[in-house]
Amino acid sequence: MSEGLRVVIAEDGVIVREGVAGMLRRFGHEVVAAVGDATELLAAVAKHKPDVVVTDVRMPPKFSDEGLQAAIAMRASDPELPVLVLSQYVEQTYAAELLDSGRAAGVGYLLKDRIGEVTEFVDALAAVAAGRTVVDPEVVRQLLSRRRAPLYRLTAREHEVLALMAQGRSNAAIARELVVSEAAVAKHINSLLTKLDLPPDADDHRRVRAVLAYLRG
Repeated sequence: MSEGLRVVIAEDGVIVREGVAGMLRRFGHEVVAAVGDATELLAAVAKHKPDVVVTDVRMPPKFSDEGLQAAIAMRASDPELPVLVLSQYVEQTYAAELLDSGRAAGVGYLLKDRIGEVTEFVDALAAVAAGRTVVDPEVVRQLLSRRRAPLYRLTAREHEVLALMAQGRSNAAIARELVVSEAAVAKHINSLLTKLDLPPDADDHRRVRAVLAYLRG
């Protein structure tokens, strides 16, 4: 997005929280609130109405999935609210639960290690704010190592395309990555959506449901 985003950050670790806030400010975004627990997160979002939310999965008081549940609650209240969830470890069930919430567009699930890859992290945030779905490449990599129905129906190239879709890539970006035409990408996507039993419908979210099927196996 060309203009700076208004961002709410929720992370109990002060160093990580301030580091993310400083990084986003350097890229021209406005951090309207940076809080340390899920209760403060919900209050900050209600007050500031941000363009996008960045939240850790585990926060006080129990350090289980408070941040994730807050994200799901916010999405239930406002399905248009973009939310990027951060996790210390690969937990595809968390990603699937988040994707299941609300309209299932404008959501992201990244490992905290991705913060260190500054440009990728900021690009992922922009993609989520723009309504795309972003899943951490490491989650995708682990899932690719397993064969599960109905994914076994897909060809190797279709797996590659679906993996890139899960990372929030557009058709044009996938074409550049795989060095093929956009028409070829569109053909692969239509084929894999058919194989995943996702026929055309009015809501136009088959790509998101394909990624969700990918996460669930």
